[in-house]
Amino acid sequence: MQSPSIRVALAQLASTSSPADNRTRLADVADRAAGADLVVLPEVFARDFGVAGESVAEDAEPLDGPFVTALEETARRHGGTWVAGMFERSDDPDRPYNTLAVVDPTGLRTTYRKVHLYDSFGFRESDQMLAGSRTPTLVEVRGVMVGLMTCYDLRFPELARELSRAGADLVVVPSAWVVGPRKVAHWQALVTARAIENLAYVAAVSQPGPRYTGHSMVVDPRGDVVAEVADGEQVLLADVHVKQVRAARAENPSLHNRRDDHPWGPPSRRLSGGDA
Repeated sequence: MQSPSIRVALAQLASTSSPADNRTRLADVADRAAGADLVVLPEVFARDFGVAGESVAEDAEPLDGPFVTALEETARRHGGTWVAGMFERSDDPDRPYNTLAVVDPTGLRTTYRKVHLYDSFGFRESDQMLAGSRTPTLVEVRGVMVGLMTCYDLRFPELARELSRAGADLVVVPSAWVVGPRKVAHWQALVTARAIENLAYVAAVSQPGPRYTGHSMVVDPRGDVVAEVADGEQVLLADVHVKQVRAARAENPSLHNRRDDHPWGPPSRRLSGGDA
């Protein structure tokens, strides 16, 4: 049986503080990502964070609100599975979730609420947001298992490991990676490390400058950069092949060699690559 493969489009685009304006850009993304099986937009694409400390609660939406509805309509019109960041209403009217919505032509598939809030480098995301529960979230796209992380989650290797143990062939990381000293180097190193240590593809998309770093990239299970762009608004295309995941895990069975005398239980049988 032929091993699954998908084409991934990373839409490195800047969002604004106007949700209506951001929704109008979905059609342009669809045109530039034509033929992609999986289209990934950045963190909080529905409405940017704005200035540091700015409340975004008024622009938080339910999952049947305007943004997810527009995302679903785009998927129905153009095909593919779409992942995009938004602020999702919570029970606390002042603190929404930082959420990834995943849709395809059938509607909303799943959501992921950011676990690790950006309380670092002088920012306090937890003052404005609620954290999600630490449950590995995956979705299948044409036979490829896709795990979800958001931005600052990239600095926490245990979450990526839980996704790989749950069967992820590909981890996508929508981000708004803030500029600063060494930040591009951190981004590139962390994306590559998550791929190497989990023997999985990692596709990470950031909003571009001037506030964010850009440098969206796809790294394969051996740590080779498949594709990368610099700054500016661009749509990056790359192919993901499950056979490469299987081959990397066969030649370097480090996920199986990891000691299992820990509280997470024995390795998943998917890690053998036998029927992944």
